[in-house]
Amino acid sequence: MTLPQDLQTHLDQGLQSLEVAATSQQKQQLLDYLLLLIKWNQAYNLTAVRDPLQMVKRHLLDSLALLPYVKQPEITDVGSGAGLPGIPLAILCPDLQVNSLDSNGKKTRFQFQVKAALGLDNLEVHQTRVENFHPATRSQQLVSRAFASLKDFVNLTSSLATDDARWLAMKGQYPHQELQELPKGFGLLTSQTLEVPGQEGQRHLLILQRQTEKG
Repeated sequence: MTLPQDLQTHLDQGLQSLEVAATSQQKQQLLDYLLLLIKWNQAYNLTAVRDPLQMVKRHLLDSLALLPYVKQPEITDVGSGAGLPGIPLAILCPDLQVNSLDSNGKKTRFQFQVKAALGLDNLEVHQTRVENFHPATRSQQLVSRAFASLKDFVNLTSSLATDDARWLAMKGQYPHQELQELPKGFGLLTSQTLEVPGQEGQRHLLILQRQTEKG
């Protein structure tokens, strides 16, 4: 299977619009990932998005809009599904250790295939429910693209996080109600509107952190 040339063009234009610097190899890896996603999606329901051009916009570019807010040296992608945003981040940030968590066996098998095919040594895939994951070291940075409400996101992952960890929650419309339902001890550090090339709907990034007592 080969990808239409216009997908390369749309990816190049999208990366330029996001001001993301990518090497030729990284661009090819993104397209190879997309090719694998299209192929596997014919047999397994990895994503409801079927159109390759929409996959570029709604998966690749949407994930990479997160790049300015990601810090080294590691990040944990919770409920990663087909590897979003973790795999695009791993491709563009080879020095970033990406831990990808999902409980769905078909989706994690797909991610293992991507890791092997693209040579992503900085990607670790874990098939597990988040509440059953017990890493050797806690994460300073956790991301969720379509995992749960803000309340569930921090409640389910608080045991995985360092005291100064940041939770990066990608949302559509601004989640006013979800913010009001955050558990005690957690607060909004900052929020950003994500401008994703080719997407008409709203996209927001909410960065959460534990609140410290002021004395």
